Amino acid sequence: MVATCVRALPNEGCGLLLGSPDGTVSEIVASDNIADSARIYEIDPKVLLQTFRRADDEGKVVLGVFHSHTHSEAYPSPTDVAQAPDPAWHYVLISLRQVATTVRSYSIVNAEIVEEAINII
Repeated sequence: MVATCVRALPNEGCGLLLGSPDGTVSEIVASDNIADSARIYEIDPKVLLQTFRRADDEGKVVLGVFHSHTHSEAYPSPTDVAQAPDPAWHYVLISLRQVATTVRSYSIVNAEIVEEAINII
């Protein structure tokens, strides 16, 4: 995820989280940021469709989305909250504001932001 976001600089990087129904992420699917912006992101609709089809074919689920913040902390912006498409998704934010990269995950349900633990195994 971090490498995808660094490669996208000066724009925000983004992609999808693919995994098992129990919530374990097994793969990230990078996407071009078709918004071509350092302030907002948009997953390529082709990547979105292909990833959902692949998830169905492989018995996996799309668990959420990740994207970077190039100029701010790893916390959902008002735009992130307004555009959160699925209350079951995990929203992983990567702050590239400083050299020490920060990665945090959130659930966003009815505009309520709750930070989630990230377990790397």
